[in-house]
Amino acid sequence: MNAVAQVDTPVAFAAVSDEGDLVVRLREGDEAAFASLVAMYQTRLLRLAGTVVANRSVAEEVVQDTWLAVVRGVDRFEGRSSFKTWLFHILLNRARTTAGREHRSTLLPEGDLDDRFDGTGAWATPPASWSDQVDDRLVAERLAHRVKEILPTLPDGQREVVVLRDIEGLPAAEVSELLGLSDGNQRVLLHRARARIREQIDTEMGIS
Repeated sequence: MNAVAQVDTPVAFAAVSDEGDLVVRLREGDEAAFASLVAMYQTRLLRLAGTVVANRSVAEEVVQDTWLAVVRGVDRFEGRSSFKTWLFHILLNRARTTAGREHRSTLLPEGDLDDRFDGTGAWATPPASWSDQVDDRLVAERLAHRVKEILPTLPDGQREVVVLRDIEGLPAAEVSELLGLSDGNQRVLLHRARARIREQIDTEMGIS
């Protein structure tokens, strides 16, 4: 199967929603199944790669390499984790190798918390609620767009965690395993990322 060509080649996607079935078909060399998986995950992989590597073109190369690895290694996928977790694991490994040691995430010591958080990384003083100020759909959509713009400004470790937890919806345990973090460090990074995003949005909305 020519995985590289298939990423950019228009094909008729099979109407199959069962990811497990797509993986089975991929093992059998079904190119339509591969194309469906690419359609499901390409944008998400690019976003995740962008949390590790320096620019879009490098992220695209990492994603391309990831799909090649998937095609070559799908027979070794045992289903002990979800396909998504397995796929993200491959992507992160390749992105970090490509980025090099100088671009790897700088993880925060678990005890390095500011006074907004307690010893577990939870809020010491919960922030003021502002959900009632973003009820309007247009405002909410603008905020969602602004959050995407803020993400690249976060430190690498915070950005990876918040993308996996809050955008991809992975549970804490899977994120800790994917990134090689302790549970406490993962919590700290997530809370710090959320706090930085919230601070910028609160400031722009004039919320003290």
